[in-house]
Amino acid sequence: MRIAIIGAGIGGLVTAAALQRDGHAVTILERRPQPGAVGAGISLFGNSFAALESVGLADVVAPLTNQGPAKFRAGQRTPDGRWLVTVPPKSLATTRILHRVDLHGALAGYLEPGILHVGCQADVASDGSPTVTVTSTVDGDTADPVAGSAANFDLVVAADGIQSSSREAVGLDTGVRYSGYTAWRGITTKPFDVHGEAGETWGSGMRFGIAPLPDGRVYWFATANVPESSTADDEKVAVLGRFSSWHSPIRALVEATETRAISRHDIYDLASPLTSFVRGRVVLLGDAAHAMTPDLGQGAGQAIEDAATLTLLLRGTRTDTEVDAALQEYDRVRRRRSQAIARRSRSMSTIAQCDSPSRVKVRDIMLRLAPNALVGASASRMQRWNPPRQR
Repeated sequence: MRIAIIGAGIGGLVTAAALQRDGHAVTILERRPQPGAVGAGISLFGNSFAALESVGLADVVAPLTNQGPAKFRAGQRTPDGRWLVTVPPKSLATTRILHRVDLHGALAGYLEPGILHVGCQADVASDGSPTVTVTSTVDGDTADPVAGSAANFDLVVAADGIQSSSREAVGLDTGVRYSGYTAWRGITTKPFDVHGEAGETWGSGMRFGIAPLPDGRVYWFATANVPESSTADDEKVAVLGRFSSWHSPIRALVEATETRAISRHDIYDLASPLTSFVRGRVVLLGDAAHAMTPDLGQGAGQAIEDAATLTLLLRGTRTDTEVDAALQEYDRVRRRRSQAIARRSRSMSTIAQCDSPSRVKVRDIMLRLAPNALVGASASRMQRWNPPRQR
């Protein structure tokens, strides 16, 4: 099949790599002139690796990983450093924290030459037909030769993110919702010893997360309930101002990060679940289909599951009827699972970011009372992924 993929994020690249392995003629159309990873670290859990394995891509990612959080004590703490709950190591045995740049580079490098086209704005037809109009987002001689044309495909996969123009074009958009909090992300300049402790610290309307990377550096994130579109003149100073009194090594981690290496983004998810991930021969994937808050660390994982599910369901299809049946099955199984996780993530956001003193107190008490085994079992269930039934 001739398949166009709109968007060269993690979901789009995994989809392209998997479909390429299966012999499909794949074209990726990326709007940015220099595609790359947005963000700092990324969590991949057991479900991500199971999905990658199912389409033959586990070996592409494996060299990027070594030591996971199972080597560390992980869970939730209070700002003074007391542990509220600890996740059993076996529940994190398959979890790996990677640098997004490394993952993006490995996936892009796996693709055959000529598949990825950058600086291309791709617009899908409103009726869901697999026709893509491509215009250049750059000027002059740097414009991609694909731009300036309308191309017909057998299938279009829209992986163009939370602000997906494809989702809007085919009439499936429900809008986006500001979660109520912003997030800073950074990676220390050099390796940093966190003394075997990782996870998150929960305060009142604020959180701080610590996740060691394979090379010894540390990915960290910080959140705060603030009005939408708030900014600071110096974001590093802003983080230090909010978290400098929290337990060690939080202040030291921020100080060990260059200011230019700290990013800030308001957190959004879809305002309401989509009624379908498919319109005709246009298929939504990743954040375009089910953008969720990052509170469970499953955004990338669900996009990878999408890619694997679509690839496996398309295997062996020959007729239009078979392809349409595969797309409907993709819509059925992926909406059910991804939307359930998105709801759970939004609920976790409400709990973790609560700022009412009484609710924070109740939350912390409930976490202390929660059996570690129960917490681990809940995490393990979310990390299970089963491939779809193939024809």
